[in-house]
Amino acid sequence: MKKKLIVLDTVCLTKSILKDNRLPNISKILNSAPFFAMHTAFPAVTCSVQATLTSGFPPSEHGMIANGLYDRQTYQTSFWEQHASLVQKPRIWDIIKQNNPDLKVAVLFWQNSLYINADIVITPKPIHLDNQMIMWCYSKPVGFYEEIVKKQGEFDLKSYWGPFSSLKSSEWIVGAASYTIASQKPDLILVYLPHLDYAAQKSGPKSDEFKASLLELDKAIGSLLSFLEENNLIKEYEIILLSEYGFNSVTNSVSPNLILREAGLLSVRKIKEKEYLDYEYSKAFAMVDHQVAHIFVKAGYEDVVKTALKNREVVAEILDKNMQKDFKINHQRSGDFVLCSQNNSWFNYHWWNEEKYAPDFTFNVDIHRKPGYDPSELFIDYQTKTVSHNTKLVKGSHGILHDDADLLPVFATSIQLSPQDMVDATQIAPTILKFFKISHDIPSKALI
Repeated sequence: MKKKLIVLDTVCLTKSILKDNRLPNISKILNSAPFFAMHTAFPAVTCSVQATLTSGFPPSEHGMIANGLYDRQTYQTSFWEQHASLVQKPRIWDIIKQNNPDLKVAVLFWQNSLYINADIVITPKPIHLDNQMIMWCYSKPVGFYEEIVKKQGEFDLKSYWGPFSSLKSSEWIVGAASYTIASQKPDLILVYLPHLDYAAQKSGPKSDEFKASLLELDKAIGSLLSFLEENNLIKEYEIILLSEYGFNSVTNSVSPNLILREAGLLSVRKIKEKEYLDYEYSKAFAMVDHQVAHIFVKAGYEDVVKTALKNREVVAEILDKNMQKDFKINHQRSGDFVLCSQNNSWFNYHWWNEEKYAPDFTFNVDIHRKPGYDPSELFIDYQTKTVSHNTKLVKGSHGILHDDADLLPVFATSIQLSPQDMVDATQIAPTILKFFKISHDIPSKALI
């Protein structure tokens, strides 16, 4: 029998978590699939890591240097753009389709999967109207999402992100994966399950709430395993279980934009008593993403910017263009400097000194207009019914790299690998292609 493959991306699983918690369903996978610690990509954030996992190249090559991008020509930042073309290297499905078009590939809820060269795709693509948002998902084949809706209802975007995010999003994705396997019979299906991200950020990776979320995720994975067993598919599919990054407990947040403003380097424009970031006249500004920040600097101001930042205790490292090569983040999209926070800190995007000057959109779940990832969108101020600006509510973050193997994300597979203690994120794509006996142009140093 020709084997097929399921890849489960379950964020936040680390070696220490798997050693310290009893997770019966995940253990079923691990019993037949030894797990390794995985050196992840830098920065250890979703879009960057997922592009590395699926291409076999680091951000310096594929160009996803963060969850957001800054366009130096149009003076605009944008976060969570989903277009496939933003990833500048071929990915697993591209190589599979080039070498063996008959292999059927399904991709569910992975980033930058809009218009990819795969047979089956589901990804959130809400339609924004003046008076409402239609919570729709793009799918391929056309109408496939609507077909699943008839079976299990609509995907609720509010459960996927924001103050009401919950297990429901991952449960819906597991149901969609089961339906996809039953109806489409893909040779390869990649499934993203985001559930642990919420509890880790809200309550911290060592909290009781996080431990409860571990059991919830394990139960959701159990429903997928039960589906495979009940439909006599468990022997037909191999399973890869992997994670993207581990979390750090955080107690502090800092705004690089406020540091730059205090140094006279960041400019704002006041419009109707609200302060808006002025990209045109700022000498420098920060595009932040969890524990990493890209600092974009106008020519001639590099030294003064570095001086303004280097004496801040919450900044662990300032990577100039040369140092970025060591972290494999040296891409034209990267900032002139890349900041790394201390383990217990994270970067926020705020640029105002008084909350009354903050623009109205900063109080909303607005993932596209803010010049940075905003975990505060997970919290609501019940007095004002708006997103909280209280950065102390955030208890977990990620993005910087770890040396301790127990804190690294995991990679588990029953596919036969050469003996080793650890893998690299760039090795995952070659491993999947090797499973399907497909040749590729990924550098040989990345091979397992």
